[in-house]
Amino acid sequence: MSAATVLAPRRATRPRVPVALAAGTAIVAAWVVVALFWPHLAPYDPELQDPLHRFAAPGAGHWLGTDQFGRDTFSRMLAGARPVLLVAPPATALAVVAGTLVGLVAGSRGGLADEIVMRVLDALVVFPAIIAAVLFVALAGRSVTVLVLVIAGSFVPIVARSVRAATLVERERSYVEAARLRGEPSWSLMVREIFPNVVTTVLVEATSRFGDAIFAAATLSFLGLGQPPGSPDWGASVSDNRLWLQLAPWTVLAPALAIASLVVGVALAADSLRGRWEAS
Repeated sequence: MSAATVLAPRRATRPRVPVALAAGTAIVAAWVVVALFWPHLAPYDPELQDPLHRFAAPGAGHWLGTDQFGRDTFSRMLAGARPVLLVAPPATALAVVAGTLVGLVAGSRGGLADEIVMRVLDALVVFPAIIAAVLFVALAGRSVTVLVLVIAGSFVPIVARSVRAATLVERERSYVEAARLRGEPSWSLMVREIFPNVVTTVLVEATSRFGDAIFAAATLSFLGLGQPPGSPDWGASVSDNRLWLQLAPWTVLAPALAIASLVVGVALAADSLRGRWEAS
């Protein structure tokens, strides 16, 4: 038997990383690196104005052209990654933690407590998130903390409903009934028995909400509820330059494609991970 024949089965059974997972992770990782180190990567100061070179077309001097103030579009695109990634991850984490806690408590306790929680969640889901964001920003002011709270608050009901549904299924399992007959308190049933078996649902929600949070942060900035006008934030850049779309389309396309690439990267990685978690 040749060496190639002996090694063939080992190569056939070697685990492979899905292409979607690898591509999505690479895109997200690249933007994270940009967000952390953009001052060392940007060829120009993103706030530096050069009126003599307004609306310069993409070329060797400015890879993605310049905007109405002569600012380098490529440098502003790189700098715009940080504001988005300062908001989306903490908003996702806060929404998942709060939603998981609410869903676990409501689903495991049942009865009147579950009914009250569900009616409140239904009301929050029905209330338009944009209107809530406008009211909250008007009352609390514009800041990263406010953006995180607004986005997280809009996702908590969604996460809570999913975790509650999974909890209702698990609470009827025999292992939970056995623990209940042993006299374990309610908190122990939730933490030790039910939660480990709904972790997959929590992880699925986390990956889904992360992509939504990126888009929500950009949307709020586009509407003037997030980063202030003139900021290199992607949503604010699209809003500031939309009037010049026909004259200088690169000023809008660059931040718009940056948003799209990050959302697509998260979606690719999330879909692949969800498939693995749900199959396990």
